[in-house]
Amino acid sequence: MQVFRFHRNQLKRFDDQHINLAYNQEMYLPYINRPFGYENFEKQLLEKEKDCAFGRSILADVLNEQYTHIEKLGKIEEQIESLRNSTTFTVTTGHQLSLMTGPLYFVIKILQVVKQADELNIKFPNNHFVPVYWMATEDHDFEEIQSFNLFGKTLKWESDQKGPVGRFNLDGLDEVRSEVKEMFKNHPDAPIHDLIDAYDGKSLTEATRNLVHELFKEYGLVIVDGDHPKLKKLFGSVIEKELKEQFSFKAISSTNEQLKRDGGKIQVKSREINLFYILDGLRSRIQFEDGIYTIDKVGTFSVSEILAEFENFPERFSPNVILRPVFQETILPNLSYTGGVGEISYWLQLKGVFDAVDCTYPMISVRNSLMWIDGGTSKKMAKIDMLLEDTFKATDLIKREFVEQNSEGTLDFEELEDASKQLAAFINKSVEAIDSTKMQYAQSEIVRLEKQMTGIKEKLIKLSKQKHEEAMKIIEFVKERLFPNDSLQERTANFFSFCPDGDYAEKLDQLYKSLNPEENDFIVIREI
Repeated sequence: MQVFRFHRNQLKRFDDQHINLAYNQEMYLPYINRPFGYENFEKQLLEKEKDCAFGRSILADVLNEQYTHIEKLGKIEEQIESLRNSTTFTVTTGHQLSLMTGPLYFVIKILQVVKQADELNIKFPNNHFVPVYWMATEDHDFEEIQSFNLFGKTLKWESDQKGPVGRFNLDGLDEVRSEVKEMFKNHPDAPIHDLIDAYDGKSLTEATRNLVHELFKEYGLVIVDGDHPKLKKLFGSVIEKELKEQFSFKAISSTNEQLKRDGGKIQVKSREINLFYILDGLRSRIQFEDGIYTIDKVGTFSVSEILAEFENFPERFSPNVILRPVFQETILPNLSYTGGVGEISYWLQLKGVFDAVDCTYPMISVRNSLMWIDGGTSKKMAKIDMLLEDTFKATDLIKREFVEQNSEGTLDFEELEDASKQLAAFINKSVEAIDSTKMQYAQSEIVRLEKQMTGIKEKLIKLSKQKHEEAMKIIEFVKERLFPNDSLQERTANFFSFCPDGDYAEKLDQLYKSLNPEENDFIVIREI
């Protein structure tokens, strides 16, 4: 296996804000606490110590409860218990409950915080660092998670359930699991089958925890589900402040204005109240007008009634995208958050929200971006001497360059272009000598001749391409394999697509070794 790194600019697929968040966070200092970097962890740690001590034991108790159904926790049990200690801190990533881990970057994000924690444990031996995966169990965008792409085939879970996806039962998921097993039927003893069997439970939350735990248990990953009444109670003062004052809307509105003036993107919009009311099958906005709180399909509440509702049923109150990061940072002794640029971009809008409730804003880290070239694709590339850099180009450009480089000089148009220029000059000179008023006619004829020359060149290129039909098909195959539908592979392909024999542990370890939490170049893994 080979690992290559390219500056993200070379792909020409990332905008300026993406590049700056990856390589130059200093320019966003008004919107963050401090730039991500191991040299800044000690400062972040000292600051975080002041606001996270009160919830450690509750957090550990809740995690022990959430892991009750999993036997033989081993290292994970030690990790959870370590959270009771004032010297233990977390580094976190979060994601939706993607089916069978969903796209490749789900695994990349988790392995990156795992590696981050491992490296911090070496750099800061007086502290302990725990990698955390925060499950977005209260999310309701089922359409975004109900399918995934494995070996080029889309597998989809059909369900008409509504509300927080983490509370979904698993009716109908057996069909998907059976399809996955079928794809690995030629390897009946492979570990993938035990992993698929683990992907089960009373709810999608439980099934996802089981799957992710089975996949990453040797890496010490702790999985957190924020949908728990005791954790919501820890967040109670913020929820009450939001209900009474709508503070987050005011804070983010001020930041948004400044961010727009500085040329930044407004990634998410704020509601006046950034809370949902959730039940099984229901996720409704809490709206406030004329002193009355209205919840669709539930009813209306006065101020005292809505506060009493929270006191009695804290699990029914769910922070949206604006308050979820504050919820996470309130209940975790967390130092950094790793996410995609879309996520990290909206964190730029949130510093004022954190400040309003005296919660330490974490360092934010852009996840590694990666492309995996499997052995078969690598051999095809080698057959036509296709370079890694070539894969970043448009398909038609790769084809054109290949034809021009492999046509034994027959497509060297330099002489033709020189002759065309000389002919144009001769026409201009001749017409001007005879009748200078006819220069417009001369220009029209020259344009017509240039179009004819272009047509001749294109025809020759087309004929030459036909002679290189196999190479053209290889180029198309490689591009679709590495940039499916002209998007980044990591956003489409499932991790297990790179484990055709169903033995995923080695590939997981290869991925872990390739990642670098402190660097943000685009990574290419190439099997040989």
